[in-house]
Amino acid sequence: MCGITGWVSFDRDLRAEAAALDAMTETMACRGPDDRGVWAEGPAALGHRRLAIIDLPGGRQPMTADTPQGTVALVYSGETYNFTELRGELTGRGHRFTTDSDTEVVLRGYLEWGEAVAERLNGMYAFAVWDGRAEKLVMIRDRMGIKPFYYYPTPDGVLFGSEPKAILANPLARRRVTLDGLRELFTMIKTPGHAVWDGMREVEPGSIVTVDRQGVRGHYYWELETRPHADDRDTTIATVRSLLDDIVRRQLVADVPRCTLLSGGLDSSAMTALAARQLGEHGERVRSFAVDFVGQAENFVADELRGTPDTPFVHDVARSAGTDHQDIVLDAQALADPEVRARTIRARDLPMGFGDMDASLYLLFRAIREHSTVALSGESADEVFGGYLQFFDEEARNADTFPWLVQFARHFGEDSDVLRPELTKALDLGSYVADGYRAAVSGIRRLDGESDFEYRMRRICHLHLNRFVRILLDRKDRASMAVGLEVRVPFCDHRLVEYVYNTPWALKSFDGREKSLLREATADVLPKSVYDRVKSPYPSTQDPKYAAALQQQALELLARPGHAVFDIVDRERVRRAAERESPVSTQAARRGLERTLDLALWLDLYRPEVALD
Repeated sequence: MCGITGWVSFDRDLRAEAAALDAMTETMACRGPDDRGVWAEGPAALGHRRLAIIDLPGGRQPMTADTPQGTVALVYSGETYNFTELRGELTGRGHRFTTDSDTEVVLRGYLEWGEAVAERLNGMYAFAVWDGRAEKLVMIRDRMGIKPFYYYPTPDGVLFGSEPKAILANPLARRRVTLDGLRELFTMIKTPGHAVWDGMREVEPGSIVTVDRQGVRGHYYWELETRPHADDRDTTIATVRSLLDDIVRRQLVADVPRCTLLSGGLDSSAMTALAARQLGEHGERVRSFAVDFVGQAENFVADELRGTPDTPFVHDVARSAGTDHQDIVLDAQALADPEVRARTIRARDLPMGFGDMDASLYLLFRAIREHSTVALSGESADEVFGGYLQFFDEEARNADTFPWLVQFARHFGEDSDVLRPELTKALDLGSYVADGYRAAVSGIRRLDGESDFEYRMRRICHLHLNRFVRILLDRKDRASMAVGLEVRVPFCDHRLVEYVYNTPWALKSFDGREKSLLREATADVLPKSVYDRVKSPYPSTQDPKYAAALQQQALELLARPGHAVFDIVDRERVRRAAERESPVSTQAARRGLERTLDLALWLDLYRPEVALD
């Protein structure tokens, strides 16, 4: 896991631009605290920060290969879980290796197969190859979008990086956000390729972007396809289990301490139990970590989203699987700390508005990093197997919009509620969402003979796997890499995603519950309490001291009437929430304050040009 960046300028010799390349590279220091490297030749310059996971002495980057036709140079972020098999195949084809790293396997794979190397990789990755033989840059991103990757076309080439901050460090990149960027920021629909920053684009998941003197071109090497599913229930359950065993085995490979993230839900519990069983066969014990809040278990109040606290279930799994477990217990002061808020915003480069859930995730990862460098997560199982409330809610199922927006509006209010009325009108978020929804469902193929209900559920699953999951994967990557922790996501293995996506909804929910296939596939390793537990989302603090701290920070912001945030948010709405005699208790009111404070701090930190017309 690393941070990558680079610059291609066909009108310059970038060996003379070392200062700019160094500045871009250093923004990735949090992603790669173990090493740094830069390389420049003619129109191309590459920068790399390394988090050493496999082959600690080797694997330094940028990594190059000299050929008679020119140099091929690579910067790579992520992990290729089938690198051992690929290495054997490439060795058989005459390639010779000087390291034991997966990076060299990817480089040699490119030399052998060109861009088609992407189709052979199993993993999470974002990498760029400068191919001096053809004077072109090739940027490739993993199928599910686990690793972030951005680029910014320039008049004579391109800037790129793992995160926007690397691109924004170059003087050619303009720190500008237009109305269209704000639309993306306030709708939570994850338009493919959109990066919020004006002029910047994402390398889309499963795609290849090529840059040469003729310009920028992109195409997909992988898309989620509709296929018939012929396996019966028992065969399907057995196949899911076989895939999970193989995936976890591959993703436990590392030359550094590993652990699991354990929430006490079905996803993380199954993954932790499988990891514990596999490591136990080799005499090892898995470490597990969970987030908790001071007084949460004792004073928990159930609501429609969260019916039970996590901690009792976490401890059941830790005992059952025999993990070396630790709870990371956070208090309201830490969650509301403005410095923690600043770190989460710097990690994301944007004010995403997840509030205490962003803060707790960052603090959890920071604590884990003191013990482990690699963590396995249960992220994305809800999208793959169908675990969210909206999969079972008739209103969300039948709405002609992104189904999670129905649930979010019900529990948290509309994100746009915090905006000034005139800005709300100018943004016209309803039309933006409607247009995005039509585009998102337009290419989803229906099987011959598929019922109306099964096709609607197929569309809902497709939307979660191609839109919603990307929001959460980006959140987890940024929060973890901000402290130099590599988080792996076994449920995003493309083989599992393809197989389960194409199982009919009747199979995904054959017992009338969420994630039926995952529950049955891992029933033998789960404690009964977790097997029977109803889905509960990532936890949020219920401590009124946290809400009170938000109100105090909002009052301090209101004392700065000239702050640029009040060009965006409704000052009077913020004042009413901040001056309430009792701490704001509703999720919508609290979220509004969190959104405002995030926006204000982002404006202070990044000084963007925000075009409101």
